[in-house]
Amino acid sequence: MENLFKEYVAMWKNWSDFEGKADVRDYWMAWLINFAISILIFAIGDAINVSALSTIYSVAILVPSISIAVRRLHDTGKSGWYLLWMILPIIGWIMVIIALIKKA
Repeated sequence: MENLFKEYVAMWKNWSDFEGKADVRDYWMAWLINFAISILIFAIGDAINVSALSTIYSVAILVPSISIAVRRLHDTGKSGWYLLWMILPIIGWIMVIIALIKKA
């Protein structure tokens, strides 16, 4: 369990580093923990009738999430600007996900 949170904590420690590299495990474990925490915060906010709780968490996690995605793309040999393909509805998302899954 400790190893699962290591990547998540590393994502927060390197929240402003857009120039390094992140391997596939670092990215996807941080993504998985972030997803689980998001669901938990949404459930807590829904239970106590505070819908802004999940919005606050989403805004707080935005820059660190982009940062680790850019570092992951650098590890695959792509520029961080490759994330802009996500503007395209379906094809762009598929392209970026494939790039994030691909091993270096």
